[in-house]
Amino acid sequence: MVSKDQAIGWVIFLICAVIAIVYFIALILPWNIIELLNFDMAAETLRLYLVAVPVLIAFIAILAIGAWIGWTMATTPPPKPIEEIETEEMPEEEKEEKEGKEEKKK
Repeated sequence: MVSKDQAIGWVIFLICAVIAIVYFIALILPWNIIELLNFDMAAETLRLYLVAVPVLIAFIAILAIGAWIGWTMATTPPPKPIEEIETEEMPEEEKEEKEGKEEKKK
């Protein structure tokens, strides 16, 4: 028995495999057969759409990922300096000793 995640994975795999096979066949199928199937558009137009639409989708997906990265960088507050993080993790006694040493250096 497969888990729910594995079943979803198989469904996604099968859908992608079928789409890839149909896409490949549509690109290499002799165009006179396409015209015999009574498509309303010319074979050259169909081939253009078979290439242009996935390229457009991929281009927009890449731009969306870039926009998401930019938005995340723009809205994320800067990290604390390392010195603050180190002093937060130290016990009180060590903080006082470190501060005393820094004052003696000055």
